[in-house]
Amino acid sequence: MTPAVSVRGLRKEYPGHVAVEDVRLEIEQGEVFSLLGPNGAGKTTTVEILEGHRKRTAGEASVLGEDPGTAGRAWRARIGIVLQTANDAAQLNVGETVRHFARYYPDPRDPDDVLEKVGLAEKARTRVRALSGGQRRRLDVALGIIGKPELLFLDEPTTGFDPEARRRFWTLIKSLAAEGTTILLTTHYLDEAEALADRVAVLAAGRIVAEGTPSSLGRRSRDDAVVRWRDENGFHEERTQFPTKLVTELSHGRELADLTVSRLSLEDVYLRLIGETA
Repeated sequence: MTPAVSVRGLRKEYPGHVAVEDVRLEIEQGEVFSLLGPNGAGKTTTVEILEGHRKRTAGEASVLGEDPGTAGRAWRARIGIVLQTANDAAQLNVGETVRHFARYYPDPRDPDDVLEKVGLAEKARTRVRALSGGQRRRLDVALGIIGKPELLFLDEPTTGFDPEARRRFWTLIKSLAAEGTTILLTTHYLDEAEALADRVAVLAAGRIVAEGTPSSLGRRSRDDAVVRWRDENGFHEERTQFPTKLVTELSHGRELADLTVSRLSLEDVYLRLIGETA
């Protein structure tokens, strides 16, 4: 199957500054792929090149089988984009805005269904300018998915969401992925990447420094587990590659108080990776 996104040797250079250098990515159709990295790492530049909004200096890029730098209107109808910020259509109400954008696509979703999916059905008659920050982000997502995109770009989509709204959004993304939509997600929330992404890549100083599943990134699954417990002799802590074996040996039919087994979190690995790059 042809990858939804294929990038080789991607480079973007500005006068006196290289924003992206030798980026290589391959995203399969139907995959949720998360691009992680600190501010200034080159995430937005990379995504904008793939969206066809920015010209690359060098390298090869294929998105849905076409070069995003030269692809036309028919190709654009196959992608959806949720930007970090948007300030359009403030004078319209929510329902009018979604129906207006639906007319740009040959086979859009039902606007009422989209509003229900993003949790704005009760705000259909509310002016866009009267929405809260989190509600405005939900509207941005609605506009991103109204055209039934084959590939959806999500740039920090849950900024301003409360915890309940974030969880609802995660459910929406999982349902879109189950329908076969390919999703490229940039986020600063590591728990979001871990919950949603099939694979993640870490971009630092314009280069990909690690790539893999959330559980294996940066050899995370190979790191020692830390086992902590308390017995009659006090508190104990031991690092091991085989925590189940250790716990079995320790217990011998007795109860161990305050027993915990932990490994490095995705955030721990991420901070280590960008720290090594710095």
